Amino acid sequence: MITIVLGGARSGKSAVAEGLCCGRVVYVATYVPGEDDPDMAARVAAHRARRPADWTTVEAGPLGVVGAVTEAGRWATLLIDSLTTWVAGSPGFLVDGAGLVAALAAREGDAVVVSDEVGLGVHPSTEAGRRFRDRLGDLNQLVAGMADEVLLVVAGRALRLGP
Repeated sequence: MITIVLGGARSGKSAVAEGLCCGRVVYVATYVPGEDDPDMAARVAAHRARRPADWTTVEAGPLGVVGAVTEAGRWATLLIDSLTTWVAGSPGFLVDGAGLVAALAAREGDAVVVSDEVGLGVHPSTEAGRRFRDRLGDLNQLVAGMADEVLLVVAGRALRLGP
């Protein structure tokens, strides 16, 4: 079963996604904080502290996400958090969406994918903002198109979305 969990910033999507995971879990972190962003470092620390000690964490960074999905145990539950930071950290906001979808489809275990829904906000005022929104929106649609379940999280509450 592949589930994508979408939501706005601070909507509770990561906590909802974590609650969907059971058994042996491989957590793929797509963002590895540097010292230049203390706010993101604090967010990552909060996510780390919330994770059960028996989960395996792979800090893939933006360039190693597809490889991390491919290398994760076939039967483990996979949690990717998040597509947003994967796109944001990739040069030109270009990621291998087709490779991700193929890697997810080839797995035998469950997968939960977290991403921000960026199409509900204000029209970005910069070219870079518009390219980011468009690339992430396209990737979200690609993953949602092959997912078994799509959830939208608002204020910590999950809504199931139909096909």
